[in-house]
Amino acid sequence: MTTAPTHWSADALAGIADQADARLPVFAAADVMPILPDHDLWDMWQIAYADGRTAMPGGRSWWFFLATPRFDDPESRHDEARIRLTSHGVDGWRDHGVTFADGFTPGSREWSGSAVLGEDDTTLTMYFTASGRRGGPRTFEQRLFETQGRFIVEGDEARCEGWTDPVESVAADGHHYIVANQAEPENGGIKGFRDPAYFRDPADGSEYLLFVGSAGWVDEHLDGVIGVAKRVDGRWAIQPAMIEAIGVNSELERPHIIVRDSLYYCFWSTQAKRFAAGLGAPTGLYAMVADSMAGPWRPVNGTGLVAANPVEEPTQAYCWWVTGEGDVISFVDYWGLAGADVSTDAALRRRHFGGTAAPWFRVTMAGDRVTIARD
Repeated sequence: MTTAPTHWSADALAGIADQADARLPVFAAADVMPILPDHDLWDMWQIAYADGRTAMPGGRSWWFFLATPRFDDPESRHDEARIRLTSHGVDGWRDHGVTFADGFTPGSREWSGSAVLGEDDTTLTMYFTASGRRGGPRTFEQRLFETQGRFIVEGDEARCEGWTDPVESVAADGHHYIVANQAEPENGGIKGFRDPAYFRDPADGSEYLLFVGSAGWVDEHLDGVIGVAKRVDGRWAIQPAMIEAIGVNSELERPHIIVRDSLYYCFWSTQAKRFAAGLGAPTGLYAMVADSMAGPWRPVNGTGLVAANPVEEPTQAYCWWVTGEGDVISFVDYWGLAGADVSTDAALRRRHFGGTAAPWFRVTMAGDRVTIARD
């Protein structure tokens, strides 16, 4: 691994103004179909093998979403999030219930992660974020955990069972990464140490966990980094950050790596409100590419932008996840606003929050270019 993270610069972002082809289409009502009508579902990740292939037991892909009942204010969902199993096939989406029993995980709620299926098609390792502490007051503490269980598919039904006691994968060191333990948000956001995403390097078999972090070596509000831990002698060991956006962006969320034609593509999502004032970068899917895990990393398309919400509906989707096959999913966020401001109106938020899977699309990865595949 490189010892100096690649900087994502404001200069690179200037070229976004010329990327009209990166804008996604505006959603219609037919695009917003609930998976579970009485629940909101958002951040998602699929069950995949260690080499990145999407697992397809029963001819379906299997997805974990964060989920809650539909609260009066959808922003309340973050304080109650549970991980829920779903699947997708030719007939659309099916719900398969909560993943962990009540009180099983060590946080007060469960946040995003990744899931790796063994070659036996049964052994499943779940990496996830525990936010807060079980039984304690609400905080924004974030810790990375993992547990192993069995994934069982029987006909149209599926379940996860036999989970081992969750163990903390790796902790923030306070040097490379801030210890994320805020009681309340600051400056409209929270520090990060979350979203563990497993990656096995095909070059040498080394195993990594990527995560969103906050730089520990600077005192800066805009301190977003993509962090990494490496498995060394059977244990995860903190490594220096891969990519940093100090002074540019405060959150590089849900990072994950896809290898295509011997190139390494690191994808992440971020929101317009997380950029420095005046940059004008949109909420979207971003990426950098490198020739190896050691970097250095180069912004794809010169800017880093892969796909963005349309100008007319800048908040309609979020949390894009790219599969090893190049399929991309996200969730429907605040859509159909036509310029309305939901920031101070919970009822308006409720009416316009999708809380379901957004329409799929594909990306084409070719050298330093990653573009939306157009049929």
